[in-house]
Amino acid sequence: MQSRRKFIQSGTIAIAASATIPAFNKAPAQKPPTQKHEILTMGMAGYTFLNFDLSTSISMMKRVNVTHLSIKDFHLPLNSSAEKIKEVIKQLTDGGITPYAVGVIYMKSKEAVDQAFVYAKNVGVDMIVGVPDYELLDYTEEKVKAYNIKMAIHNHGPMDKLYPGPKEVYDRISKRDKRMGLCIDIGHTQRTGVSPAEAVLQFHDRLLDLHLKDVTSATNDGQAIEIGRGVIDFPALVKALNKISYKGYCSIEFEKDMKDALPGIAESVGYFSGVMKTIDQ
Repeated sequence: MQSRRKFIQSGTIAIAASATIPAFNKAPAQKPPTQKHEILTMGMAGYTFLNFDLSTSISMMKRVNVTHLSIKDFHLPLNSSAEKIKEVIKQLTDGGITPYAVGVIYMKSKEAVDQAFVYAKNVGVDMIVGVPDYELLDYTEEKVKAYNIKMAIHNHGPMDKLYPGPKEVYDRISKRDKRMGLCIDIGHTQRTGVSPAEAVLQFHDRLLDLHLKDVTSATNDGQAIEIGRGVIDFPALVKALNKISYKGYCSIEFEKDMKDALPGIAESVGYFSGVMKTIDQ
């Protein structure tokens, strides 16, 4: 696995080496054209802003130039009135922020499923990042078809009894409506011992959303850390996303120092942006 330090060092060595190559009076050999990929679109998972009001959250997103948000219910409660929804959406759009999803929403009853889909429709997004209980998957699929709203099921790591990793999601939805898919949380995926890049390639046909974070180890005890400081191989992840021509959002979900999150968010956004612009572009 290529660490943050090795990734940076390799670029430095390559630059230094190129400076020492002697020039000759002949045209350089022509290189075959490299495949170009669109830069992946970054977003923000609303849970990042657990300890901040919406105005502060918008300001933080503007500071790091990320403009797409998955709305969490502490900023817009699930039982919000039409007037409240209109107020919050206006505050976001006036701040240059586009809501692209709602969630994570946990669903343990049919009433919770109903509420989530009505909420998403009223907010005006076409995707719910959710965690429906197993016995609700048939009912959830009915609502996906009725509302034409996608359900991206989020995995939560080794201690999650429902969906610890992407495979546990995929195995239960792979034969269902194609609007039912995965929100792969790469940190929790790595903590199950699965490479996020491998998960992206394996489950690409149902990948709807990504939550980005880094972790200190590929074990249950791994802790959240700034992207690029942990064990996840981000160059490999970006290569995998480019290979499958991923069109969804890559949303930062920062869970370290959550009461003083901006420095870590900025570092994470900067590192991931740098990798995106360097790998196979």
